Amino acid sequence: MSLEDLKISNHGSAPASPAINPGPLGLSAFALTTFVLSLFNVGAGVPSGGPVQVVTGLACFYGGIAQMMAGMWEFKVGNNFGATAFTSYGAFWLSYAAILIPGFGIVPAYEGATIDPHALDNALGIFLLSWGIFTFILWIGTLRSTVALSSMFFVLTLTFLFLASGHLAHLEAGNYPTRVGGGLGIVTALLAWYNAAAGLYVPSATFVRLPVGPLGHSHSE
Repeated sequence: MSLEDLKISNHGSAPASPAINPGPLGLSAFALTTFVLSLFNVGAGVPSGGPVQVVTGLACFYGGIAQMMAGMWEFKVGNNFGATAFTSYGAFWLSYAAILIPGFGIVPAYEGATIDPHALDNALGIFLLSWGIFTFILWIGTLRSTVALSSMFFVLTLTFLFLASGHLAHLEAGNYPTRVGGGLGIVTALLAWYNAAAGLYVPSATFVRLPVGPLGHSHSE
C-alpha cells in the first residue's frame, strides 16, 4: 500500500498546477479540536473534568464534518490511509459531540437509579479504549512514513489509553490519568499542526520548509 505520508510531504520542485491535497485540512481540523479539549483535560481555563460543552461546536463542524470531508477527498485522490484516518476521526468527533448534546439522551440513559453508578465511566472508558486500539493499528501503518507522522499517531494512541484508564478506574474528575492524557493530547495536536504546515508550505507559496524525517521508502506496486 502506498502511504505517501497522508500526502503531506513535498519532494522536488513545485508542479505546474497545484496538487489536490486534503491532508492539511484534515490534520488542522483534528489538531484544533484536539488542542481545545486537551487544554480542558489538563485544567486550563476550566477545572480538569469540568464542563467541556464549548468543544461541541468544534467537534461537530471542524473536527467532525470538515475532517470527514477531507477524508472523502482523500478517497478521491487515491490515498486510502488518509481517507481511513480522516473519515474515522471525523466520525469520532461527531460521536463525541453526540455524547455532549442532551438531545441524543446518551448521558441521561446512564443516570437512572437502577443503573450501576460506574456505568457511564465504564462506557466512556470502553469507547476511548476502542479508539486507542484503532489508533494503534493506524500507527503500525506509519512506520515507513515520516517521523513527524508516526510520532503523532504514537502519542495519540497513548492519549486514548490514558483517558480510557481514568474512566475505567472510576477515578474522580480531574484525575491524574486524565491530566496526563490531556497533556499528551496537546502534544498530539501540535504534531498534527506541524504535519499540516509541512503540507501547506510548498515552494510556490513560501520559502519555509519543515522537515518531517522520512523513515523509509514505500514499495512500488
